Amino acid sequence: MKLHRYTAEIFVPDGMPPDQALRRTTHLAVSAHQDDIEIMAASPILDCFQRTDRWFTGVVVTDGRGSPRNGLYEQYDDEQMRLVRFKEQNKAAIVGEYAAQIMLDYPSWEVKGSGMLPVDDLAEIMKATSPQAVYTHNLADKHDTHVAVALKVIAAIRSLPKQARPQKLFGCEVWRGLDWLVDSDKVAFDLSRQGNLQAALLGVFDSQISGGKRYDQASLARRQVNATYFESHGVDTTTSLSFGLDMTALILEDGKEPLAFIQEYIGRFNQEVIDRLHRLS
Repeated sequence: MKLHRYTAEIFVPDGMPPDQALRRTTHLAVSAHQDDIEIMAASPILDCFQRTDRWFTGVVVTDGRGSPRNGLYEQYDDEQMRLVRFKEQNKAAIVGEYAAQIMLDYPSWEVKGSGMLPVDDLAEIMKATSPQAVYTHNLADKHDTHVAVALKVIAAIRSLPKQARPQKLFGCEVWRGLDWLVDSDKVAFDLSRQGNLQAALLGVFDSQISGGKRYDQASLARRQVNATYFESHGVDTTTSLSFGLDMTALILEDGKEPLAFIQEYIGRFNQEVIDRLHRLS
């Protein structure tokens, strides 16, 4: 598999040749930044952990150079920060026993632009892995780079013949939760198990945690909050949940516009609020 940027990397924790490692992939996550994968795709990571019939591969699209930094990392320049973030992401791949971890190493501005090189790379990765399911950012995320990555994932999958596309595409929570979705639109991923592994996956990103962004605590807390507030009229049946948005329609129907797609979900939320107010007024 050939990627456009000569600085792109493929890391295989168990040392298998990269082509073979990628072929065993069943679950693929594509994120904008280092640590986004562990925040948004804990469910497929856990589903594949210690399995021989399921394998998780992560893809990070951007280079990590623009990361906030403080404390130990305060004086690091962009290139030093990039190297630290690559190392941390690979540590997570070891902890989570990923099939492979791919770094595409694009600057954020290029991902947010109209260039097709990231799309081409993602299409090549889809061909090399043939995943059953793909996890990426949701289209209502409030981070521009996250939404840009989601759009490029959709474009990459649409470039493939329909018979070669994944069976499912999920948009996940990072810079905006999905608790606002009406309940029937939520895909609830039960994360009640292996809390220690989830904490370990988030904890390796010391450059962010020490730098003043407690993504580890916030992500674990959001999962507990989702579980507690998911059902108001019953006792909790789970202790930790993440929510997803099923975006499969966008890779089944090439003519379906992402904007129109997400407006349908926003519209149902809007109508639910209106209906409740009408009913109770």
